[in-house]
Amino acid sequence: MAESARGGTFSVLVDQLLQLWLDVRSPIVAPLLQFAINVCLVMVTMLFVERIFMCGVMVFVKLLRRTPETQFKFEPLRDDLEFGNSSFPMVLVQIPMFNEREVYQLSIQAACGLSWPGDRMIIQVLDDSTDQTTRDLVQMECQRWASKGINIRYETRPNRKGYKAGALRQGMKWPYVQTCDYVAIFDADFQPEPEFLQRTVPFLVHNSNLALVQARWKFVNANECLMTKMQEVSLNYHFSVEQRVGSATYGFFGFNGTAGVWRIRAMEEAGGWNDRTTVEDMDLAVRASLCGWKFVYIHDLEVKNELPSTFKAFRFQQHRWSCGPANLFRKVLPSILKNQNLKLWKRLHMIYAFFFVRKVVAHIVTFTFYCVVIPASVLVPEVDLPFWGAVYVPSIITLLNAITTPKSLHLLVFWILFENVMSLHRTKATIIGLFDIGNVNEWVVTEKLGNLMKYRSSKYGKKYTLQRMASNMLARGWKMSERMHLLEVWTGGFLMFCAVYDFYFQGKNHFYVYLFLQSCAFLVMGFGYVGTFVPHYS
Repeated sequence: MAESARGGTFSVLVDQLLQLWLDVRSPIVAPLLQFAINVCLVMVTMLFVERIFMCGVMVFVKLLRRTPETQFKFEPLRDDLEFGNSSFPMVLVQIPMFNEREVYQLSIQAACGLSWPGDRMIIQVLDDSTDQTTRDLVQMECQRWASKGINIRYETRPNRKGYKAGALRQGMKWPYVQTCDYVAIFDADFQPEPEFLQRTVPFLVHNSNLALVQARWKFVNANECLMTKMQEVSLNYHFSVEQRVGSATYGFFGFNGTAGVWRIRAMEEAGGWNDRTTVEDMDLAVRASLCGWKFVYIHDLEVKNELPSTFKAFRFQQHRWSCGPANLFRKVLPSILKNQNLKLWKRLHMIYAFFFVRKVVAHIVTFTFYCVVIPASVLVPEVDLPFWGAVYVPSIITLLNAITTPKSLHLLVFWILFENVMSLHRTKATIIGLFDIGNVNEWVVTEKLGNLMKYRSSKYGKKYTLQRMASNMLARGWKMSERMHLLEVWTGGFLMFCAVYDFYFQGKNHFYVYLFLQSCAFLVMGFGYVGTFVPHYS
């Protein structure tokens, strides 16, 4: 009897909740959700127009064969019979690093192998490592190359104030830097080819209005796992379209923080390195552009580097890359509006396309529309969600993004699901940066595995089976709590509920297939089953 009474009470409670939902759905929830749909459709349209414009510019650039060499004067530098190597400008090569035990040798070796007169180049290793063993290893590596006659300097500082920007700023204060005209910057996992300086410095030498020459990134571990393949698709679009369009059309784009060469005078005129955000590279590029300097991007000059292959490292990186630009937009907007050095159309490009659409709208609309508004629409049949806005336009945007990586087109569905999951963190980071919430300038270095992954490959061969992965997890005392991400799990549960609801009640747009797949993606990543599992070695 007691159980029957409790069952009846629960049934009454459910009926009351359902009736309450029906009472508020039409007069309150539906108008609010319809407003959200309309706002999202506006943002999707903005993103669509921006993508179409950039792809149109790329067609124009290819048809006219517009290259850096046709835009700017370029002549290779050669030895002068009378003055010898003095015809080559002095170049400083900076390599900032922080506890980069697995990759420090790669960048130092590549920098020491650059094809440039030895007496016209200074290599500066800026080591902020807090691990003493790593410091000792890096210092010994520098001493090894110095013993071979390479002009390499190992520099440290007592604290990490300003993080990477602080290290680069301190590096520019050493007396020997005053003899240099240009500075090339490489992160610890970047490996420039020997001809890198020969391909970049002449642009700066022969074009007095150029401040920056940026090269493309080439990913050595793109095939490491599904997560690195997804990153390659996104970054290939950035380099193949965004950077090329910015270079060919505006002479402006965001410095990628590495694999580039700066004119030191331009850096000084722009105010040097500033640690007010976590995107000190973009900050410097914006300020230099506001001073009237131009940039050039060389698409066929590739510099090898490593993608983050653990989910933890990738999340930290994406937070920094999303929070930093939004926070910089907030801080630099008044300067752009007041600037008189740039023409109005270029300032509008920086504000609207470069910052607002790409750094704010793109992140917010991806999560809000595809992971909140569309799923919620299946619960509220009174709203009108146009099929063109929910399916057709997003499909075109997706294809335009993915076409720059033809070899991964068969992974397009996985890329969509992956990007939607990551949009959760990007949206959160964008809001934090845009409204300057909390410690927006916290810097977490992206972990690179480097030699560790080579060791794993040599031990197990190219195939790293699930059985070995599982044994490594168990051997190191793997715990679900250490890999579980609650935001993804809760979002996955919400999407699964919406998928079941849409399937059961046969919703008018039949979104349940997408919602089910997206829910699975959130749950898989929420429980940490993504990226490389770092093996434990004794």
